[in-house]
Amino acid sequence: MTADTTLHKAPGRSGAGGTTVRAPRRRPASPARRSGWTPWLYLLPALVLLGGLLVYPIYQLGLISFLEYTQAQVSGGEPTTFQGFGNYTTLFGDGQFWQVLLATVLFATACVLATLFTGCALAVLLTRIRALPRLALMMAALGAWATPAITGSTVWVFLFDPDFGPVNKVLGLGDFSWTYGRYSAFALVLLEVLWCSFPFVMVTVYAGIRAIPAEVLEAASLDGASQWRIWRSVMAPMLRPILVVVTIQSVIWDFKVFTQIYVMTNGGGIAGQNLVLNVYAYQKAFASSQYSLGSAIGVVMLVILLAVTLVYLRLVRRQGEEL
Repeated sequence: MTADTTLHKAPGRSGAGGTTVRAPRRRPASPARRSGWTPWLYLLPALVLLGGLLVYPIYQLGLISFLEYTQAQVSGGEPTTFQGFGNYTTLFGDGQFWQVLLATVLFATACVLATLFTGCALAVLLTRIRALPRLALMMAALGAWATPAITGSTVWVFLFDPDFGPVNKVLGLGDFSWTYGRYSAFALVLLEVLWCSFPFVMVTVYAGIRAIPAEVLEAASLDGASQWRIWRSVMAPMLRPILVVVTIQSVIWDFKVFTQIYVMTNGGGIAGQNLVLNVYAYQKAFASSQYSLGSAIGVVMLVILLAVTLVYLRLVRRQGEEL
C-alpha cells in the first residue's frame, strides 16, 4: 500500500461482508507545476500590447511587400494584385540597392565600434575621477542622450555650417562644406550619432563596473596589470552579458538610422551619395509612391537585423555565457 492510495469497503455480492480495494487518489499538483504559468500571467498584458504594436505592423509590412501597392491602388483607381516575390526580384535587381546596402553596413559598423569604444572608455574614466567631475560628465552625457534626434541634427548642421558655423572658423577651414563630399558627410553624421548614442553605453557599462567586486580589480592591480590589461582580462569577461546587450542595441539603432541622415544631408546627399536603407525605403515608399518596394526594403532590414542578433547571441552562448 502506497501513500497515494486509501482503503475503501465495497459491499460483497452475497451481502455478508465486503472486499477491500485500493482506490487511487489524485496526487496534488506540485508547487513548481502550479507556479509554472505564473510568470506568463504577469507578462500577458505586455505580450498583448507588443502583439498589437509589433506583430500586426510586421504582418502588414510583409503583406504589402507581396502586393502591387502604389498610389493608384491607394486611391482606389486600380485593384491591388498579388505579385509574389516580384517586388523582391525588382529590388535585388537594382544596382543602387546593393550600393546602399553596402554603405549602410559600413556606416553602421563604424558607428557601433565608435560608440562602444567611446562609451566603454568614458565608463572606465567615471570610476577614476572624483564625484563632482563625474556628476558633471554624467549630466552632460544624459543631456546629449535626451536631446531629440532632429534637434541634435539641426544643431550639428549649424555648428559645421560653411558660412556661419563656429567649427570651420576655429579649425581655419574657411567655407569648406562638410555635407558636399560623400565621406565628409558620412563622417559628420557619424559624429552626431556617436554624440547621442555613447551615453547609453557609458551609463550601462559604468553600472556593470560598479558591480564588480573591488577586491578583484585591486588584486589585478597589485599583480602589476596595466589598465588596458585589467579591462581586457578582468572587466570585459565579467561585463560580457552587458556588452552583448549594448552591442545588439547599438547595431539595431545604427543600422536603421534615418533622422540624422535625412536632416544633415538633406534627404540622402547629392545624387543620393549618402543614402542608407531607411532613407532609401522612405524615398521609394513616399517620394516615389512605390509602397510595395518600400515595404520590401523594410522586410530585408528586419531579416538582416534578426540574423545579426541571432548569430551574435549564438557566438556568445558557444563561449558558455548565460544571458
